[in-house]
Amino acid sequence: MACSSLVKLNASSSPWVGQRSVNQRPGSSNRRVFVVRAGSYTDELVKTAKTVASPGRGILAIDESNATCGKRLSSIGLDNTETNRQAYRQLLLTTPGLGEYISGAILFEETLYQSTTDGKKFVDCLRDANIVPGIKVDKGLVPLPGSNNESWCQGLDGLASRSAEYYKQGARFAKWRTVVSIPCGPSALAVKEAAWGLARYAAISQDNGLVPIVEPEILLDGDHPIERTLEVAERVWAEVFYYLAENNVTFEGILLKPSMVTPGAEHKEKASPETIAKYTLTMLKRRVPPAVPGIMFLSGGQSEMEATLNLNAMNQSPNPWHVSFSYARALQNTVLKTWQGHPEKVEAAQKALLVRAKANSLAQLGRYSAEGESEDAKKGMFVKGYTY
Repeated sequence: MACSSLVKLNASSSPWVGQRSVNQRPGSSNRRVFVVRAGSYTDELVKTAKTVASPGRGILAIDESNATCGKRLSSIGLDNTETNRQAYRQLLLTTPGLGEYISGAILFEETLYQSTTDGKKFVDCLRDANIVPGIKVDKGLVPLPGSNNESWCQGLDGLASRSAEYYKQGARFAKWRTVVSIPCGPSALAVKEAAWGLARYAAISQDNGLVPIVEPEILLDGDHPIERTLEVAERVWAEVFYYLAENNVTFEGILLKPSMVTPGAEHKEKASPETIAKYTLTMLKRRVPPAVPGIMFLSGGQSEMEATLNLNAMNQSPNPWHVSFSYARALQNTVLKTWQGHPEKVEAAQKALLVRAKANSLAQLGRYSAEGESEDAKKGMFVKGYTY
């Protein structure tokens, strides 16, 4: 029996997308017609993606695993307990006025189901602040057999049922991070595995009402020049979009979380924000369809100020997409150092978060100035072989 090909959905199309005949020969009046309906969440996905990609706002990434959150807490002398993790995440998610600069927050599963010490669900804290709750859904990196000491991301097993539960809990977007290493090649196997895994995750997420953030991180590790990073990034994103299309993912209902195109962290010459913006936008314009609503950059170990300066440089002229941020360490570094685990310093730490969030909001609008930045904001946070 002949099988039909699926019709690619368009968010603005009617519920009846169209018809496609199978084995129809020219001049033949005998044909079989197949009709494909749009997904039940399509309109909601497009609306959610546009909300997250709203002017002057970006994403706060606090989806560190419990182990990684423990490393952050230990840096200020705190034990890795659920109580301490809850206290820190409560500090972040209850910051007054945060929704002016932050449109979405990526949570770890523990945080999605947690509440404040007063009993208010964290997802409700976010909703009340006009911030969309998101959830990390991948299960982390493991060695990729047959590769050049590279990794692949696990977590597709059971993803559909988990995503349905996350949606019920209030999550409206998801994140899946895989990585590509330039010093390791990267091998064709690793690039294909990363792209295919991201595409399957994206399709499953959309099928369960979650906007997928697509994140193939090109690691900063290495001493290569910026031209090499551009070459690898173009190759990776070409593969990613090929498989997204193969999996019938609706581009209007996704967000991207790319690395900026920079030299390797150990390269002898640093690149200016203007150069990084030029190379990064070149890559995006060559590889990313304008149907994608938002590009939410990761900071990847850059200093708080570097990440903001680079984002600002990319917004000096109009782009086909909302070009913004999805930062973790580049929003939280000064916050942690200010808080130090002391209840009496929560307000000061929240003010520090607002300072960083506002700076990146201005950068999204192309209006940021580094004048008056603290020395802490200038300190790089690159860690070779970083995992979380």
